[in-house]
Amino acid sequence: MKRKNVLKFMPLAALFFFASCGGETTKNETQTETVKKNVKVEEVRLTPVDQLSTFTATVEANTVNNIAPAMGGRIRSIHVDVGSRVGKGQTVVTMDAANYSQQQTQLATLKRDYERYLELYNVGGISKQQLDQVKAQLDVAQTALNNLGENTRLTSPINGVVTVRNYDPGDMAGGQPILTIENINPVKVIINVSESFYSQVVKGMPAKVQVDALSDEVFEGKVSLIHPTLNPVSHTFPVEIEVNNSDQRLRPGMFSRVTMNFGTNDRPLVPDMAVLKQTGSNDRYVFVEKDGKAVYTLVQLGTRIEDKYEIVSGLSAGDRVIVQGNAGLIDGTEVEVVE
Repeated sequence: MKRKNVLKFMPLAALFFFASCGGETTKNETQTETVKKNVKVEEVRLTPVDQLSTFTATVEANTVNNIAPAMGGRIRSIHVDVGSRVGKGQTVVTMDAANYSQQQTQLATLKRDYERYLELYNVGGISKQQLDQVKAQLDVAQTALNNLGENTRLTSPINGVVTVRNYDPGDMAGGQPILTIENINPVKVIINVSESFYSQVVKGMPAKVQVDALSDEVFEGKVSLIHPTLNPVSHTFPVEIEVNNSDQRLRPGMFSRVTMNFGTNDRPLVPDMAVLKQTGSNDRYVFVEKDGKAVYTLVQLGTRIEDKYEIVSGLSAGDRVIVQGNAGLIDGTEVEVVE
C-alpha cells in the first residue's frame, strides 16, 4: 500500500518541479530583457557661434619688377646684389655707353644742320617742307638719345629688395631680366574663397594671418582686392589680403594660414565626449535619447570651441544628446536617463 502511494505522487512531484523551473527561467528572461543602460543626456541649445574659415596660401610680394634694358647690350656694372634694399629712382645697372656716345655725336650734327637750314629758310633759300624734314630728323635723333640714356642707366621703379640677379658685369644682356626687385612692405596672400561667401566678402574686411616659420605670431591683414570672376570648376573666387610688413619678417614664399570671420550663426554646441567616430570612415555621429532608446544620428562638425563642437547639421534645439554612457551603444538600445 505504501509503495502504491509513492508511485501515485511521483508524477505530481515531477510536474511541480518542472513548473517551478519553467517559471524561474521565464522570470530570468524577463529580467534580462528589461535591463537598460544608464546614460546621461544634455539638451541641445542654440548658441551664437563665429563662422570662422581657415584658408592656406603663400606669402607674395606686393609688387615685382624686372629690370632689363629696352634693347640688348653689354652690362658695364651692377650696383646692387641679392638682398640689397633699393629706393625708387636709384640706379641699379649701368649699360655700356658706346652707342650713347655715337648717338650724342649724331644729334649734335643734326642740330647744326637744322640751324643752318633755318637761316636759309629765313632768307628764302629753302622751302618750309625742306626745313620740316630736317626738324623731323632732329626730333627722331633726340628721342633715340633719350631712349639710349634710359637704356644706359637702369633705375628701380619701386622701393624694394633685390631678390634675383641673373648677370655679372661684362655679360651681354639677353632674354632674362638683369635683376628682379620686389616690394615686400606690405606683402599679400591670395586665398580662394567659396562662392557661398561671395556676398559677405568686402574690401577692408579683416583677416588674421599666421605662418609656420613664426607660428606663435598673428599678423593682422585686410582684404585689398576681390576678383570679379569665379572658377567654374572649384566654385571659388580669389581674394587678396594685404598684410603690413614694416619689419620685413614675412618673406615671399612662406606658407601661411588665413582665418576670416564671416559673422555669427546660432548653432547647436555639444560636448566633445558625445561625438563618436564611425569606424572605417571619417563620419562623426552622436546618440540622441528618444522615447527611452538611443538613436544613432550622423552629424557634421564645425568649429571646435574649447571642449565643445559646433554642429553644422544633424541636430536641432531640444534634442537630448547622450553625453555619458554612449560607449557600446547601438541604434535602438534601451537606455535609462540618470542625473
